[in-house]
Amino acid sequence: MATESLIPLESNPEVLNKFLQKLGVPSDWAVVDVMGLDTEMLSWVPRPVLAVLLLFPISDNYKEHKDKEEAEILSKGQEITSDIFYMKQNLSNSCGTVALVHSVANNTDRIKLTEGHMKKFLDEAKGLDAAARGILMEKNEGIINAHKELALEGQTNTPGADDEVVHHFIAFVHKDGALYELDGRKAFPINHGPTTPDSLLEDSAKVCKEFMARDPSDVRFTVLALAAAD
Repeated sequence: MATESLIPLESNPEVLNKFLQKLGVPSDWAVVDVMGLDTEMLSWVPRPVLAVLLLFPISDNYKEHKDKEEAEILSKGQEITSDIFYMKQNLSNSCGTVALVHSVANNTDRIKLTEGHMKKFLDEAKGLDAAARGILMEKNEGIINAHKELALEGQTNTPGADDEVVHHFIAFVHKDGALYELDGRKAFPINHGPTTPDSLLEDSAKVCKEFMARDPSDVRFTVLALAAAD
């Protein structure tokens, strides 16, 4: 169980980029809005894309699909590369931070982190399992304090830490030829099949559309990408 509730990060690229840079991510990588999921809109996103972030409403349909998906994978199994960095989400409303950590941690071959809280956390998290990584981040004052500071910024009214939050952040990354959904609230990473670094955005968009199709009357979906800065 979470020991603390945080104020959630806003799905605002300016806020998320300040957060990343505060933790040691160089400014040549940035979170950008994905304005639409059709081919033309995706073509506007700067390349290369290292990760895709989806913010979506936590609905009964999502929960039902999550349980069904987990049961099916436990029954049939799935192939998961040992190189994937995955961690559990312990703190309430920390899903934005967890999604950003997942995005960076699985691209350290491309992102040259400077000395800082993110690099320190990832160095310490090597060799730990997903649960231990979640506990480690919970205790990382640098990351948690950065979250608290940036959660107060943004364009919308800041919710309280104890307010009910109906949205959740997850990340999609490429690793060893496969597209992985990384959700700190799920039991394990989800392998969505083959992808490449060049097709990550398009393949992630297909999965994002599946999320949207489960709640077709809800418009509260936001897609972002961690990509090369303009």
